[in-house]
Amino acid sequence: MKLFRHGAAGAERPGVVDAKGGLRDLSAHLAGFDAAALSAEGLARIAAIDPAALPMVPDGARIGAPVPRPVNFICIGLNYADHAAESNLPIPEEPIIFLKAGSAYSGPFDDVVIPRGSKETDWEVELGVVIGTAAHCVTEADALDHVAGYCVVNDVSEREYQIKRGGTWDKGKGCPSFGPVGPYLVTSDEVPDPQSLDLWCEVDGRRMQNGNTRTMIFGVRTLVSYVSQFIALLPGDIIATGTPPGVGMGIKPNPVFLRPGQTMRLGIAGLGEQAQKTIGG
Repeated sequence: MKLFRHGAAGAERPGVVDAKGGLRDLSAHLAGFDAAALSAEGLARIAAIDPAALPMVPDGARIGAPVPRPVNFICIGLNYADHAAESNLPIPEEPIIFLKAGSAYSGPFDDVVIPRGSKETDWEVELGVVIGTAAHCVTEADALDHVAGYCVVNDVSEREYQIKRGGTWDKGKGCPSFGPVGPYLVTSDEVPDPQSLDLWCEVDGRRMQNGNTRTMIFGVRTLVSYVSQFIALLPGDIIATGTPPGVGMGIKPNPVFLRPGQTMRLGIAGLGEQAQKTIGG
C-alpha cells in the first residue's frame, strides 16, 4: 500500500492510494497513522479496506508528511562511500548517528526556508525507514520485522552551520522546514529489497544526484538493529539512511548551494516524488 496524509499542517487526515493512483480518504475508518495503525495487524486491517469505496481527496489538497511528527527523527551520516569521498571524509567504521529536530519535519511539497544569513544550504535525497513496532536492542535477523515501510526524505542541510560552527551536525540539520518527508509511506510488502532502489535529486531541472541504495555502506537491516542498540525506536519514528553523491558541497572546484527562488525535485523508485520551492527566511 501507499499511505499518505492530506490537509492543513497539524490537521492532516489519513489516506490511501487506489489501484489507479487516485488519492482516497481513510478518515472514516481511522483517525490517523498511530502505533496501532502502523503495526502489522493495523496495516492488515487497512489493506482489507476497498479503496474504491472511499471518497476521493479533493483536487489541490495539501499532501503532508505521511506519518505524524516522529518522536525520533534519526539520520545516518556518510553512508555512501562515494558521498564520503566527495566530502573528503573517511568511510565510517560504524554508522554515524545524528538527530534531526522535530521542528524541521515538513511535508513533501512545503516550501524550504533558507535560514537568514545562510550561504551553504544543501540538498540530500535519502531513503527513509518508518518504524512500525517498537524496536530496542533488536538483532539484524529481526530488524526488518519492525519496519512498517519506506519513504522519500530530503535531509536539507546548512553546511556552514553543520561543519564550521562548533562541530555538532545537528545545527545544520534541524532548521525549520529542513526535513521534507513523503509523499507516501510505502509498506514493506511493496519493497521486497530496500537495497536495490534508484534515488535522484534535481535542482531547477538539473540532475544533481543519481544513486542506488545498493551502494550503502550499512544497509537498512544493519541500521535498524544498530540504532536500536542506542535509541528505543517507536512506531512512526524515521531513520533517514544517508545520501548518495551529488550534493552541492561536493561540486568541484566550486561548491554550489541553494538560494531563494529555486525548485528541488527528488524521488526514489516506487516511493514517489517530492518537490519544494526555496524561500528566504
